[in-house]
Amino acid sequence: MAEAMTWKCPNCGGGLIFDPETQKFHCQYCLSDFDREELETPEPDDSPGEPEMDGRTEDPMADGGAEEPEAAVYLCPSCGAELVTDGTTAAAFCFYCHNPVILQGRLEGAYRPDYVIPFTVRKEWARQIFLDWLQKKRFVPKSFYDEKQLETMTGVYFPYWLYSCRADGTLEAEGTKLRVWTTGNLRYTETSRYQVSRKGQMQVEHVPRNALKKADRRLAEGVMPYRTEKMQPFSMEYLSGFYAEKWDMGREQFEPEVEAEVRAFAADQLKESVSGYHSLKTITESVQLSDPQWSYALLPVWTLTYKDKKTGTIYYFACNGQTGKVCGRLPLDRKKLGLFFLEIFLPVAAFLLLAGYLI
Repeated sequence: MAEAMTWKCPNCGGGLIFDPETQKFHCQYCLSDFDREELETPEPDDSPGEPEMDGRTEDPMADGGAEEPEAAVYLCPSCGAELVTDGTTAAAFCFYCHNPVILQGRLEGAYRPDYVIPFTVRKEWARQIFLDWLQKKRFVPKSFYDEKQLETMTGVYFPYWLYSCRADGTLEAEGTKLRVWTTGNLRYTETSRYQVSRKGQMQVEHVPRNALKKADRRLAEGVMPYRTEKMQPFSMEYLSGFYAEKWDMGREQFEPEVEAEVRAFAADQLKESVSGYHSLKTITESVQLSDPQWSYALLPVWTLTYKDKKTGTIYYFACNGQTGKVCGRLPLDRKKLGLFFLEIFLPVAAFLLLAGYLI
């Protein structure tokens, strides 16, 4: 079996989870709180045997970045139960004893993140944000927000590539100023043209791209932006009590797209620095990128998903685990919509019929 580990409470031995509110590690059994420096070495599963992964026994991380098999079996270090996960899950919960577990080997080598933004929004806050967000949305089925559904809200660390570079740009353009005046019955227009030159340099920091194929792109991008200045150097302890995924899309897949986005942004910034003209015509523009750097980070998201039993369509709610920003795709309750239509249509129809009768 593959190895899993969990952080134990030094006082009672219960599983520790990271508390977004206190930024400490909390024991749900004896209610103790600990700083990172107070934690003991995580407790590993010492069961013998090689990793059992999709029928193969070789270490998927041996080459530092090879694609990992789609499934693996781990033993929970607390109760010994078998945990079966897909190839991208790096942190989860034991379904039997409910202790948080970190799956060793999943975040090593090329898969080890450089940074993590810890959760600062607690689950209770995320639930309230969700309910507040739904208040003005009248036609959502109750099953999407009942207590049973709310219990499935999950905190997940999603993998992101972050691109940084230096951009050097130049702009040559023609600016036009107009002066209009009237003398007698004649209207005059004077057009003055000016040569405009701009040159600038900017440091671009942490342009994000979600690195997980199975993540809904709208979900991953809709909760942006994050305050990346709050990032912490990666440490496994932050994952305790949450789910976590590792990347399965390499940074090279995003490089052309991100570079084009940075060039367009830098060019727009140069143009926006020009003012005082009625029109601006670009003659030449150039943006050169240098010192490109990629970093890998895990960023926090609260997620809630809902599957329509009739159509099989997946709907979702997502909340940024740092800022509380939300996005989502909501199901429509056609019965509620029909009742609303009848509430509006029937009184209006009755009034028109009565008015026609009286006339």
